[in-house]
Amino acid sequence: MALFDQSLQQIHTLLDKREITVSDLVEYSFQRIADVDSKVQAFLSLDEVNAGETAVLMDKQLMDSHVSRGILFGLPVGIKDNIATKGLLTTCASKFLANHTAIYDATVVTKLKAAQSVTIGKLNMDEFAMGGSNENSGFHPTYNPWNLDCVPGGSSGGSAAAVSAGEVYFALGSDTGGSIRQPASYCGIVGLKPTYGLVSRFGLVAFASSLDQIGPLTKNVEDAAYVLQAIAGHDPADSTSVSNVVIPDYLSALTAEVEGLRIAVPKEYLGNGIDPLVKEAVLTALRVLESLGATWDEVTLPHSEYAVATYYLLASSEASSNLARFDGVRYGVRTDNAENLIELYRKSRSEGFGSEVKRRIMLGTYALSSGYYDAYYLKAQKVRTLIKQDFEKVFENYDVVIGPTTPTTAFRIGAQVDDPLTMYLNDILTIPVNLAGLPAISIPCGFIDGLPVGLQIIGKALDEATVLRTAHAFEQHTDHHKQRPPL
Repeated sequence: MALFDQSLQQIHTLLDKREITVSDLVEYSFQRIADVDSKVQAFLSLDEVNAGETAVLMDKQLMDSHVSRGILFGLPVGIKDNIATKGLLTTCASKFLANHTAIYDATVVTKLKAAQSVTIGKLNMDEFAMGGSNENSGFHPTYNPWNLDCVPGGSSGGSAAAVSAGEVYFALGSDTGGSIRQPASYCGIVGLKPTYGLVSRFGLVAFASSLDQIGPLTKNVEDAAYVLQAIAGHDPADSTSVSNVVIPDYLSALTAEVEGLRIAVPKEYLGNGIDPLVKEAVLTALRVLESLGATWDEVTLPHSEYAVATYYLLASSEASSNLARFDGVRYGVRTDNAENLIELYRKSRSEGFGSEVKRRIMLGTYALSSGYYDAYYLKAQKVRTLIKQDFEKVFENYDVVIGPTTPTTAFRIGAQVDDPLTMYLNDILTIPVNLAGLPAISIPCGFIDGLPVGLQIIGKALDEATVLRTAHAFEQHTDHHKQRPPL
């Protein structure tokens, strides 16, 4: 795995000096997948032919010293399977879409192609991004590279596991309630959830449209900044994309300087339910930042306790609406021998959707139904506003909010699969960020019994620069991100 242990800048330099080729990088990626993916099972499909042909064309560009090449040139990337990729299967890890090939590229894929990265394949996930362990995939689970008996997290578990295992240089995931940050924490890598609307959602198969956000999973903070630079920006094809915002140079933010940084640590994020060893790892990380000149205080986010209930009402309601399009008529798998249209709908959806997707559709439909809309959905929207206001109040006096990414390290496969409520509570620390539309990053800050611990850094809306600077400063004074799983 030595080649992918090189920094992005180092690989770029090796390519410029022609000491390696893009074909070398692509071959290395597929060889690594051949060596370890039978154990990790991060991929759902591979694009070996197109990737090889693309690499050959890029190698010809290497011979021309006058051709400008971006920093992502030639780098192998994996794409979460709910992000549309033209000509490739885009299944959302659901049997319902097992035969679905996308007819266009998502905007983020178009931007990565413009940056000349090489798509290796599509990555496993919880079906339609609904789950926190990758056990809800309609095809097979993914396993944590640090301990194959444990989950990699979800729903972007395949993306996190592939990067952690060194199968691709970086990956894209989506984050609705923590689905980039939680698996990044479990797999010991960096996962960045941008501000809502900063990165286009066009081409992302919607789960909960007011919460979903695409972001990068990488081995270090610098790489996350490079990828964000490539994919951020206004997209007229996405009505929720932020406009009239100048995208800053995120790389210039990557100093190791945090002198005077004001950190807020919510008492709710280090209270009941947080593993004491996770809490100690976070406190140790805070002491590192303190030694670099930052200061921190305990604060309160009083409505955090309602975040999980609020999220699952809102997200399930939006999922109920978004997934209505999957009916067995226009695309996807259609049931056989239906006697009428209603039976076609019922059988196609019953056979195509997994149990977790059905659970959330039913919960959302109930919350939106006549007589219950005001009691549940409308009230949840009001609580969401209160949660957002809690953050705004804290950010009047502080630059970032810091706490654990998850209450525990990765749990064992099967341990919570029959207990959805416990599974939902694993996202208690990440969900508030999505409800408020804020940027947040998870970076490794320690290990417990060989499993990584994630540190979550939350910033003000559109202030990814401060989030990245804080994360980078911590990373430069620790070596947790340099550790690799024993595959």
